[in-house]
Amino acid sequence: MRVSFDATGEVVVITGGAQGIGAALAQAVTACGGTAVVFDVVKPGPGVEYVEVDVADRSSVESAVAVVMARYGRIDGLVAGAAVQPRSAVVDMDPAEWTRTLQVNLDGVVWACQAVVPHMVARRSGSVVVFTSGMAVTGWAGAAAYASSKAALIAFAKSLAAEVAADRVRVNVAAPGVIDTEQFRGANAGVEREHWQDTIGIGDPEDVVGPLLFLLSDAAAMTGSVLTRERAFAKLATFTE
Repeated sequence: MRVSFDATGEVVVITGGAQGIGAALAQAVTACGGTAVVFDVVKPGPGVEYVEVDVADRSSVESAVAVVMARYGRIDGLVAGAAVQPRSAVVDMDPAEWTRTLQVNLDGVVWACQAVVPHMVARRSGSVVVFTSGMAVTGWAGAAAYASSKAALIAFAKSLAAEVAADRVRVNVAAPGVIDTEQFRGANAGVEREHWQDTIGIGDPEDVVGPLLFLLSDAAAMTGSVLTRERAFAKLATFTE
């Protein structure tokens, strides 16, 4: 069975889309005929629309969404992928590091949803995808801030999903597993990288694109769900290409 996606005329906002999974998704949305608009502090590669945004700044997010709405009049999908992953033990953690992690990873998703979802509700159509991590369940030494933010996002997404389900807006969570991105490489060197390679394996950003396109599409008749990669997620992406 072969699956293809048609995003003609649709607009997808991707926070943190300048690199990694977000960048791969932006290219895929464009290839499907849609318009991908990246919100990031770093400019993405060619062929993708970009608005400079610090997702931790609510006014910055609101202004960027206003730009997209003025230009296109619609936002069909929101993929909230902007995140930071500092590493330090809890007892040594700089309070500013803790605050910044939650501001980007958690508050940034909240601000994006607050700015985008009302437009989806007004059109009675839309899909929101946020990212969690296996660390949200297991925790991880040296990654308490990151793990905490990802655990909170599950509860946030499920709550928002319940609030807007009657308006035909879907909110789902993707747990991509371990993906070989610049952020992952910076936070998981040496022994930790070997651990991931020897256990669940390390995927590529493109492995996640198929499942994300599915969640954005009208084929995903579900909301408040968590789609988990592990090894199966990478296989699903292969099947949907």
